[in-house]
Amino acid sequence: MSDGPRYRVFVIDDDPLVIELISRYLETAGHEFETATDSAQALKRIGETKPDVIISDLMMPGIDGYELCKRVKSDPEMANIRFIVLSAKAYQFDENRVYEFGADGFIRKPVELEPFVEYIKRIMEDRIDMVFWGVRGTLPVSGGKSLRYGGNTSCMTLEFPRGQYLIFDGGSGIKALADHLMRNHKKRMKAKILISHPHWDHINAIPFFTPLYVQGNDFEILGANQGDTSMRQLISAQMDGVYFPITLSEFAARVYFRDLEEGQTELDGLVVKTKLLSHPGKCLGYRVEYGGRSICYVTDNEMYLEDSEYHDRFYEDQLADFVRGSDALITDTTYMDDEYETKVGWGHSCVSKVVELAHRGEIKTLYLFHHDPDQSDADIDKKLEVAEELLHDKRSDTKVLAPSEGQLFRI
Repeated sequence: MSDGPRYRVFVIDDDPLVIELISRYLETAGHEFETATDSAQALKRIGETKPDVIISDLMMPGIDGYELCKRVKSDPEMANIRFIVLSAKAYQFDENRVYEFGADGFIRKPVELEPFVEYIKRIMEDRIDMVFWGVRGTLPVSGGKSLRYGGNTSCMTLEFPRGQYLIFDGGSGIKALADHLMRNHKKRMKAKILISHPHWDHINAIPFFTPLYVQGNDFEILGANQGDTSMRQLISAQMDGVYFPITLSEFAARVYFRDLEEGQTELDGLVVKTKLLSHPGKCLGYRVEYGGRSICYVTDNEMYLEDSEYHDRFYEDQLADFVRGSDALITDTTYMDDEYETKVGWGHSCVSKVVELAHRGEIKTLYLFHHDPDQSDADIDKKLEVAEELLHDKRSDTKVLAPSEGQLFRI
């Protein structure tokens, strides 16, 4: 438990038992720490010692946690100190309020050692956790040919230091995500589910996302409408009694819907930009910006070869600008170039066009995604190898990876 960076931590709580427990956790993790049960005295000491992070209770006499956070964050000499609230209060209002005062994190009591230590690390590193839950396209795949990369269709998540949680698409991979969340006893979950478009491989497992049936959870499902059909209608239609035995009315969580167009919005303090993609119907690509970093999720998308009568240079220029400079581009790389010759107009791209987009857009890391169901693990290996060779030939600074189901990346 003592591996990793060491931080100077100041713990403030009027409950001596909490002080004792948190001190034990911090000692186990190898951090230096000071403690105080009086927030007024603690404020003076914080100004002198300048710790890396403050962990403070909310409900304290004299200067409570709200006021303490406000004073620390409004003082230019202390504003860069990370401030984490540790509280038994279970109300969403209080969590929202401390963030308004500038807090960097919120942990609910009681706490366990490993989640507590990991959360401190995430806050201090200010990192984004990106996990792939399904990397296939069109159809889930089972059997020996999909053991390494996995056989589930599109689903990917981003988790941010303040706890913002974005889920991209609800293909069969969202069932693996649901299993993970339930195993880890996630409670009072709040997340945004961003749908690229309503083709079956991107929404077919939403009815199997167990957290939707848990009271106290809160989800917003967002995406492009299809003309006169809203996101709510699109999701509820596949759960009509004719197609599925459980309807939207069975959801116990708070679930609401929002239609998006091409443009920009803010979700839980995150800037999210959207771009209409070249695919049958309305399909959106997403760009999420946070702390000087950006992640683009662009699937499904067809970029025609230059000798095609359908080639649209203006669209490709716009798309390159949309993804430009991103730390991660997760994008539809369904076909090898020779496969694409017989799939023109199916709404998906080949490896050479994806490499060109990543290079032109000055992407840091390209993630190959949405693999054809007929492709084996060995075929995906070959696609990755070709992408690496093409980037090398271009003398590109872009790296390329083919993520596997369940793989975690930190950005």
